[in-house]
Amino acid sequence: MAGARFYPVADKRQDDIWDYTVEYWGEQQAEIYIVELHAHIKKLVTNKLLWQLLPNPLIIPQDLSLSVYFSHYGKHTLFFRELSDGVIGIMTILHETMDIPVRLSEDLRKINIERIKSGH
Repeated sequence: MAGARFYPVADKRQDDIWDYTVEYWGEQQAEIYIVELHAHIKKLVTNKLLWQLLPNPLIIPQDLSLSVYFSHYGKHTLFFRELSDGVIGIMTILHETMDIPVRLSEDLRKINIERIKSGH
């Protein structure tokens, strides 16, 4: 079974979710939310029927040619792609109150800059 990898941007967003949840609802609730978030990701890995193709290609930087999918979990939307080895690459995780098109575009640009710097 293929797995999932977090891009640095998504990893940071996951840390932010943890910190925010601990601050406002406590460590136990943060643990529950993150564990359930990862259970949702495992479902995405095994069931492509849960994937929704991002309908607006204008958000994706032109020099980053890829298909971006999304899935909702709780108050968050996960944005991801299928990597060449069949693994899901979690690109970012955004809260429903964020300006999602703007934040997604910013996060994808960060990923593209990292990709260019690393030569991939």
